[in-house]
Amino acid sequence: MTQLTIGKKAPALKGVDQNGNPISLNDFKGKKVVLYFYPKDNTPGCTAQACNLRDHYTELLQKGYAVIGISPDDAKSHKKFEEKFDLPFPLIADTDHSIAEKYGVWGLKKFMGREYMGIQRTTFLINESGNIAGIIDKPDTKNHTAQILEAWQQL
Repeated sequence: MTQLTIGKKAPALKGVDQNGNPISLNDFKGKKVVLYFYPKDNTPGCTAQACNLRDHYTELLQKGYAVIGISPDDAKSHKKFEEKFDLPFPLIADTDHSIAEKYGVWGLKKFMGREYMGIQRTTFLINESGNIAGIIDKPDTKNHTAQILEAWQQL
């Protein structure tokens, strides 16, 4: 598993969002990007995280941040998730988990004694130059925006 560090160039990514539009990190050159990886659409923690970002989206935009979510769900699942919770930001489908692997967030997880491969919930803060400025490896799903703003303030 790749271990990314602060100051390194963020790995290139290309994918398709919930509307079938191609999206890449290059589309956000010159902007600060909040790139958050989450395990699964419509699960309690992932919904709380997405809704927290939605509820504070205007504030994030005003501070110059673009928000992008990524999970292994397909574009159809992302579309339902977006519509159900009125999410204003792109959700990239990473069904083959190739983006998650580049970012080092695809790994072994445990739940109720069962082990399986999945997304390690992580948020990367990428600066205007495309470098990793911060990593939040234990996102608080209900207060994620506050974590993001605090992390950017400390940079």
